Amino acid sequence: MTSSSIGAQQDAERASELGALREAVHDLIEGSGGIAPARRRLSAEPGYDEDAWRLLGTEMGLAGLGIAEDLGGAGGGLAELTVVAEELGRALLPVPFFSSTVLAGQILARCPGTGPDVLAQVAAGGELAAFAGTDPDGCWRPDHLPVQAKADGRLHGQADFVLDEATAAHLVVAARTPAGCDLFLVAGDAEGVRRRPLETLDPTRAQASVSLDGAPGTPLTTGGAGAAAVTAGLDVALVVLAAEQVGGAAACLDLAVEYAKLRQQFSRPIGSFQAIKHKLADLLLLVEMGRSAVDRAMAAEHDPARLAEAAAVAKIWCSDAYTTVATENVQIHGGIGFTWEHDAHLYFRRARADEQLLGDATFHRERLATLLGW
Repeated sequence: MTSSSIGAQQDAERASELGALREAVHDLIEGSGGIAPARRRLSAEPGYDEDAWRLLGTEMGLAGLGIAEDLGGAGGGLAELTVVAEELGRALLPVPFFSSTVLAGQILARCPGTGPDVLAQVAAGGELAAFAGTDPDGCWRPDHLPVQAKADGRLHGQADFVLDEATAAHLVVAARTPAGCDLFLVAGDAEGVRRRPLETLDPTRAQASVSLDGAPGTPLTTGGAGAAAVTAGLDVALVVLAAEQVGGAAACLDLAVEYAKLRQQFSRPIGSFQAIKHKLADLLLLVEMGRSAVDRAMAAEHDPARLAEAAAVAKIWCSDAYTTVATENVQIHGGIGFTWEHDAHLYFRRARADEQLLGDATFHRERLATLLGW
């Protein structure tokens, strides 16, 4: 057997494994009610669907996905994370996969001072972790941290837009120190920690404001090494978020195409009108280009410099694409698309929220220019 044929066989086996994972996640989501859990968040308290997360995170073991097995995780890499995120994005399933497993988990996995049991607990799905470190604009700027660590190790400040923080057992806090940015692990119920749920546009992804008034923190990094750990973890998280956006955009396109086949005007399906056909073709192009941006980032998984650039491109493209497709889905549906009874507004809400999450397209264009030396 030649090396090329061996490589082709390995690629086929890998594709089959990822396909099986995608199918398993899809079946679990359908068994949980599809988009029904997302719709229930409209009238529920901020949070996540505990039953769905138990099935997905604990029984299926995906709470530890992307975390090395020697750290207590389930293994796997960026390909597995993006497959799961795309399926979750299709159904807007309200689970803390992105906030705990991906965002906080990837940062924790890069901290040499992580407690021996913290990652294992997060990976098992029994406890959640949340990252608190973005600036008041919701962006990661290590030179504009809202929290400061005093000499006694106590933390002071306020972090906003903390995902799923209201139910997190552990906080990964980025704070200013004399050496620069360092990370601290704070118990969610520790003295000096006050959590205030925020009213958000997207009801399927809870956010909170966290005030730290002398809260005790366990150092995860020293000497200003926290910035590098967060940046590396965020690059992975941005690609996973982009995959989730692709899943949502693809679901919006499917809804629009199906409606265009059924809705009739002048005794003809509206999908037969040239204007609608061209619009749907343009939306398909946006979705597929977004998927290509995610694939391009996955190819750079083991090259930090290339991954940083590809993650910024993926976040820029997929944010714009998802917002456009979600908006046009509402327009194609006409009057029914503007009602709360239809699911179109749920995707529109998620699209606009994801557009701002961890920095909007303008922020990442500036970051991309810096990375490329422009």
